Amino acid sequence: MALTSTKFNPFASIVLGFSCLVGFATSASANPQQEVGIQVGIVQRFGDHTKDTMTLKANQGDRLTLRFDSNGKPETLSAQEIKLETTMQRLSQPVVEERIVFSTHRSFETAEDQAQEWRAQGIEVEIAQPERWQVWAKRDTYNTPLLRRLLLKSLQAKGIQTARIESKVIQEVPRPTWVLNGFRYTRDVVDISSRSGVIQVDREKDDNPNRPYGGALRIQPNAYGNYTLVNFVGVETYLRGVVPHEIGTWAPQPVLEAQAVLARTYALRNVRRFVIDNYQMCATTQCQVYRGLEGAEASTDLAIAATRGLVLTYQNELVDAVYSSTSGGITAGFNDIWHGWDRPYLKAVVDSVNPVWDLPARNLSDERNFRAFINQKKGFNEDGTDMFRWRYEVPLAQLNQELREYLKAVRHPLVNFKTIQNIQITQRSKGGRILKAAIVTDAGTIELEKDDIQTVFEAPASTLFYVDAMIEKNKALKGFIFTGGGFGHGVGMSQFGSYNLGKLGWSSDRILSFYFPGTQLQPINNSITLWRDRSNEQASNR
Repeated sequence: MALTSTKFNPFASIVLGFSCLVGFATSASANPQQEVGIQVGIVQRFGDHTKDTMTLKANQGDRLTLRFDSNGKPETLSAQEIKLETTMQRLSQPVVEERIVFSTHRSFETAEDQAQEWRAQGIEVEIAQPERWQVWAKRDTYNTPLLRRLLLKSLQAKGIQTARIESKVIQEVPRPTWVLNGFRYTRDVVDISSRSGVIQVDREKDDNPNRPYGGALRIQPNAYGNYTLVNFVGVETYLRGVVPHEIGTWAPQPVLEAQAVLARTYALRNVRRFVIDNYQMCATTQCQVYRGLEGAEASTDLAIAATRGLVLTYQNELVDAVYSSTSGGITAGFNDIWHGWDRPYLKAVVDSVNPVWDLPARNLSDERNFRAFINQKKGFNEDGTDMFRWRYEVPLAQLNQELREYLKAVRHPLVNFKTIQNIQITQRSKGGRILKAAIVTDAGTIELEKDDIQTVFEAPASTLFYVDAMIEKNKALKGFIFTGGGFGHGVGMSQFGSYNLGKLGWSSDRILSFYFPGTQLQPINNSITLWRDRSNEQASNR
């Protein structure tokens, strides 16, 4: 299935047997008993460190089946467990690896918007995540040094100076290997399954060894010169490893059900995230936290079963089903945080069942209104939670260091500044989120937009804050105070806010309607649009 297509494209029925999982694409079925399948990168950078290892095990009494290509022929092995490790293989001659990087971003959403802008100009791009999200010139298109330099030269002729060529000389590469029956195997792609449909993954780096995963696994190359361990799993099984870790197991049942719907919708809408690496989702906070079958409990399993197959839609398209820990008393609109086309169902919502703040009359783009709002601490759904309100005093030396590291990472011309002189909030949204900020230094001013400021500085836990200078008795600047509320991006459902609504007896569909006004809850079906590429619409509106 092309991930930018407008509809779910049904493939053969997906079951949790390995033969159906290998190579499947996301599909939807009218039969509610059949699971939609997804591909989750559970170890994204295997081989990033010398002698990286992990052990894959079958449950007691079970066996692993390994399938791979051997000199052009399929080969199958069986074992109770295997220890995968990476060894460095020296190349016969050095290889120069180059790519054009257009931009670096904190979030996939903003990277995707930038990618669509380049496509609207006729330039083919792809979204990558070597560390931060980046937009690259498509490597298959600009596949020679000459083409890459011609592209860069044409951009510079138009006054675009942000694109750059990154290159490195590669003399050796990691290869995954394992020993079985006295023979060492080295293969780039290995499919692993078990009769029970459960495989234990044990990484020395993980706090919890022997983490069980449902479905099947594959070790495969990625775009960064190392490997990804991909979990092929049905989405309902996947949710068993998401819901407990995203919302907890102790929340009221309607809250768990709302979280299950959002996690399911989010997964299916975001299968396009890792096209460059040939899988769909990750297992970290850059997607949704996913820990296999670890932590699954009766309460969350019940919520998943009660909402089986249900997704949240707007005009028959899956919504961006985002959520965060704490809103700070008001949720953020999509465009308050990220770049991209407007999501009508993601607007600023005062996170309270009480009339604690009249947003139309006292919108928070006004700095005085905003400070009054942050200093109001009662009457909200999140009253009493740890991150509802916060205040951090940060010394100037620390802020200077954080800014210097950021400027170095993005290759900013002001990287050699000496000190920050001021931090100014120059524009807020009506919901109070920072839209533009300026960091004034002795070498010049760095302009930031939206959540960029959280990429620069560690202190603010959200973009819902104001900043004051800390001045010593001799009137010297010694740092800044960040005062604000909320934890995370603040868009969509507040998890701590939903706790209160659940305690008040609200149903899951009422909770979802509160945080996603105008949306509809419906079963997965082939008429629902997965995700629609609006780059042409955006280009015509610019």
